[in-house]
Amino acid sequence: MSAKDTVRRNKTAILETLCGDQKLILNKVHEKKLITQREYNNLKSINREDVEGHVIALVDKIMDKGEDTCRDFLNLLQTDEDVKTTFPDLKNIQKNDTCLLPLPVQATRLDNSDGPSQESKRRKEDDQYQLNSHPVGLCVIINNENFTDGRVRRGTDKDARSLAEVFSWLGFRVLMCKDQTRDQMDRALKVFASLDDVSQLQEFNVEEWSGSGFTGLREAPKHGDAFICCVLSHGSLGVVSGTDCEHLSIKQMTTTFKATDHSALTGKPKVFLIQACQGKDRQPGVLSPDLQADNSESKFIPQEADFLVAIATVEDYVSVRHEIDGSWFIQSVCQQLKEGCPRGEDTVTILHRVNSKVSQKEGCRNLGKAKQMPEVRFTLRKKLVLSPHHN
Repeated sequence: MSAKDTVRRNKTAILETLCGDQKLILNKVHEKKLITQREYNNLKSINREDVEGHVIALVDKIMDKGEDTCRDFLNLLQTDEDVKTTFPDLKNIQKNDTCLLPLPVQATRLDNSDGPSQESKRRKEDDQYQLNSHPVGLCVIINNENFTDGRVRRGTDKDARSLAEVFSWLGFRVLMCKDQTRDQMDRALKVFASLDDVSQLQEFNVEEWSGSGFTGLREAPKHGDAFICCVLSHGSLGVVSGTDCEHLSIKQMTTTFKATDHSALTGKPKVFLIQACQGKDRQPGVLSPDLQADNSESKFIPQEADFLVAIATVEDYVSVRHEIDGSWFIQSVCQQLKEGCPRGEDTVTILHRVNSKVSQKEGCRNLGKAKQMPEVRFTLRKKLVLSPHHN
């Protein structure tokens, strides 16, 4: 049985026991780095007067952070001397649940020795991008709705709002540029890539997500440990359109953020979500039959490393957008992030599920006549795991 399931099954007993000294367990969880400084501050100051409410919030936070954190939490409850002394009733929980600590050797994971616990921590850090900044980073949305040829992309504001809600929930500061020409998109992305002169952002009418809507920019943006760029527009093969109907290549957009010796985003994940057609054809459906390198490490990384680009559709085909409900692709991305991030899933895994969900949708009443297949490509060197941040 997984550690998360064990915590869930024993949640009531754990809560009743830990209410004996809520501050001690909060400090211990923070000391063992099971929660971040920001999460610690939020849990310490939540607007709940009763001790039980504080403990519930703490345990829920541990469960939200996934399997590894739940396992470390169980180890803490059973191996820390202060915890065992303060909460003697934890012994009764362990007697009643022999799976509470599945592997006895893990009793040393949280001590100060340079044994399995330190090695496991190093492996995790090597395998996963470390997102420790607050906010996690910037999420920039380019939202093109009104075009000079008279076309209006109705439903795009629904996509922009959904993206703002989910990435704000994931700890990002969300900014939006509305109705940008081709050159404005190009220049805006260059400003966001460097942030050398943020006064230039005034040209692009940048707005900031406030939790309920977009308002004026509050303060100068700064880069964190990750960057998200969402482009909502028309497009064709390999390009997206500005409101002046001129094209900017997706390759040029990503190249703007390539690694350099001076970039604040070098070595950090950069995700591009592109909601735009990649051609004029409608994609039909078909019946599915099954409804040499050395080991030395270099301090250098390739310029094109650490990118993830997810496009609403494969080349040559249109993508589907509902005038009220938003686009198939963006709405699916937001929904799958909401479901997968609390489980600790990495972004590539989540986007695999997006591909599956979108591919199952039907664009007309005649089955198989109008389908859509998103495309995901990446040069990520590690897993990108985004976690909910409760403000």
